Amino acid sequence: MLLAAGRGGELLTSQQIADGVGVPYSHVSKAVIRLRELGLVDVTRGRPGAAAISDPGMAATVPALLRSLDTRSTVADCHIPNGDCPMSVDCGLQGALARARDAFYAELDAVDISQLPHQRQMGPLSVSLSTCRPA
Repeated sequence: MLLAAGRGGELLTSQQIADGVGVPYSHVSKAVIRLRELGLVDVTRGRPGAAAISDPGMAATVPALLRSLDTRSTVADCHIPNGDCPMSVDCGLQGALARARDAFYAELDAVDISQLPHQRQMGPLSVSLSTCRPA
């Protein structure tokens, strides 16, 4: 969302993104790598390296992004140290969770990444967002 808000062409480093949203650098770095692999961000490498959201990134839908990032086949992990959960046979929870996940994605189907930042957030960004703390 930070890269989408800075769509005015501003490049941000992983450190600037991490500082801007209060997330560890290692998490942001891994996320930027994965988003680049998906073609959703453009990255320049090296010392002055930075990232910007790509056109496909702006056009991507939220559930498409979430689905591509979530590699789990089920919502709940039904394994215990000694094997599978003893209640997994005819378990109603897995089906209910799958339906809930489908409903969650369906609710977001019409939301593009470009729609997430408010108009006031578009354009060049001050990376001093880290000084803003929610009340």
